[in-house]
Amino acid sequence: MKTQVKKLDRNKRELTIEVSGDILKNKFEDVYKHLGEHAKVKGFRPGNVPRDVLEKHYSPAAREEVIRQLIPEVYNQALTKESLEPVSMPDIADVNLGVDTLSFKATVEVKPKIELKNYKGLKTEYKPVEIKPEEMSAAIDKIKENFKEVTDESWVRSLGYPKMDDLKAVLEKQLYLEKVRAQRVSLENGIIEQLTKQAAFDVPQSLINQHLEELIKQVKVDLAMRGMQREEIEKQEPALRENLKKRAESDVRVFLILEEVARLENIPNDEHVSQKTMEFLLKNAKWDA
Repeated sequence: MKTQVKKLDRNKRELTIEVSGDILKNKFEDVYKHLGEHAKVKGFRPGNVPRDVLEKHYSPAAREEVIRQLIPEVYNQALTKESLEPVSMPDIADVNLGVDTLSFKATVEVKPKIELKNYKGLKTEYKPVEIKPEEMSAAIDKIKENFKEVTDESWVRSLGYPKMDDLKAVLEKQLYLEKVRAQRVSLENGIIEQLTKQAAFDVPQSLINQHLEELIKQVKVDLAMRGMQREEIEKQEPALRENLKKRAESDVRVFLILEEVARLENIPNDEHVSQKTMEFLLKNAKWDA
């Protein structure tokens, strides 16, 4: 098998692939063997049709089947040979099956090369979580707005709490958890910002397009659940598509960076790889209290 790789841009490659000899010969043998087991030719029983007779009756079908089977096989072999990681399905063109040679071109987007100068020891700032008295008062006042007609603390009992201190304890826990979650998001965003600054690369357009469609579907479902009519949702799609483009690119960029860290640290590449990688990054960060 002969392969040539042409760089079309930072992420797109054109592979020219040619295969001949025993690989092509053996594939024709397999195809004609399978055809012979099922072919119906007058004067012959299935499985006993001579090769020359099969070629006379089924040559176009056999050639088509050889192309159908062999192209994906040798394409995947070429990817391995050239150490290319595709992120999209290939565009196959210029297919030519001669007497003893099959050649074709495959254009595909590949995973970008991501260089991370330093992903361990990233700076993070941790602030102790505390609930201030004014925050508690604001939370209580917000709940109390629904009981304006009540001039005493009976509204507390109507919520299922014997006294105000019991309600305050629950509210304090809720506010604490909300702050912890918000701080976690802030810490993760800080890590991601530092990583994206040091890793400059072009995000493959096919991955952006794929993620963009997923985001649009999610928004459409949310709008439908809020009661928006299908016709109105469809009218908003062009605007949604435009507004979500940058987010789609950003999401994919972050995912690829986290995936690269996972590869470097041998973190299993499963559906939880981003979460596991972020845990690793936070664990190995420099914490400033």
